[in-house]
Formats: sequence, structure tokens, C-alpha cells
Amino acid sequence: MIIISEWMGYFLLYESMLDTVIFARDKWLVKDGLIFPDKAKLYLCAMESGSYVEHKLNFWDKVYGFDMSCVKELAIMEPDTHMCDHSKLISDSCCILNIDAYTVTKEDLDFNSKFQLRFIRNDHCHALVSYFTIEFSKSIKPIRFSTGPRDRYTHWKQTCFYFDNPMVVCKSEVLHGTISVQRNQKNPRDLDAMVVTTFEGKYDNVKNSRGYRLR
Repeated sequence: MIIISEWMGYFLLYESMLDTVIFARDKWLVKDGLIFPDKAKLYLCAMESGSYVEHKLNFWDKVYGFDMSCVKELAIMEPDTHMCDHSKLISDSCCILNIDAYTVTKEDLDFNSKFQLRFIRNDHCHALVSYFTIEFSKSIKPIRFSTGPRDRYTHWKQTCFYFDNPMVVCKSEVLHGTISVQRNQKNPRDLDAMVVTTFEGKYDNVKNSRGYRLR
């Protein structure tokens, strides 16, 4: 028996479609049965995005003379999904979730992960960028693809979590953080995420803590 499913969503887990694969696996997959795809990894890296912040977020601070910063709060809370310019990436990447479709449980998909990102140049840091990789490890010829900014375009693009407090960073400095992700209680297809980061550098000491909603 073979289970084939394109279950991946934005930020890998959005819409919780992997739940149906887990259900089918536990109910019908026989010994030595196969799942395609069967492995996935979710990553974070850091990005400079001053032009986006200025035109899409700071714009709401003063709209034709009116303070509409309440809209800015909503705009930051909802992660943005788009294709990121790979030249804007300013750190290495860190894996925050590793999925094996043969063993993963629904409970594993509500997760908490620590991460650290090392900056590769002097710059401003405005956001975290998430992307994922997928593997068909049991196929005759193993197949793998990535949704990262440096790879070919996919409709999943990347998901960006913008900071309330951007920071000035230097090469080799490190951003420490934790990310917690849970299904929304009212709608399990949606995701709630909490990201807490701490940065102590030459020019900035910044702590960010924010909840995000993937709707």
C-alpha cells in the first residue's frame, strides 16, 4: 500500500493537512507500506527588509495625517507570505522542526523549538524568514526539493515574521530565540505562533516577544 498526499501548506503546517495522512497511516498502512513524501524540515533564517517595513508597516503610523497604527499592529501580527530576495538574507539557517511521516503524531505538530542564527554580514535585521524542505526518501531515485529563497520558485513561497523592534547586527553576532506553534483552538486549520528573541550585539541589545496568527 502507498499513501500519496500533497499535505504541505504555508509555513509547512498551515491548514493542518498532515493530520489526514497520520489518520490514514494509522488506520490503513500495512507493514512495509510507503508514504510519499515522507520527510520534511522547517527552517528559520534572518532577513533585512527595510523597504517593506517602511512601505507596508510604518505607512500606518501616519496615513494622510491620521494615526492608524492600530492597523499596523494587525499587519505585523499576521505573517506575510511572499518570495524573499535571497540577497536580503543576513544569517545562516536553523532547523526548528523535523518530520518523519512514518512516526510523527498529531501531538508532535504543536511544537516548541529553540533556535540561534549567526549573522553573515553587518546589516539591519527586520524579520525571520521560514521555509521548508521535502523528501521522497523511499522512491527508487530519492527526490528532494526546497522552498527556500535561494531555490526555484514554488507556490508556497516563504513566510516572514516581522519584528516590532528591528536591530543593528554585525557579522558573527548571534540571535537567540524560541518559537512555539499550536493549532488555533477555534479553527485547527489555522496556527498560532509565539516568537521570543534576544539579541546582544555591539550596537544593539534587543528583545522581541510577539504572538502571530496564520489565518
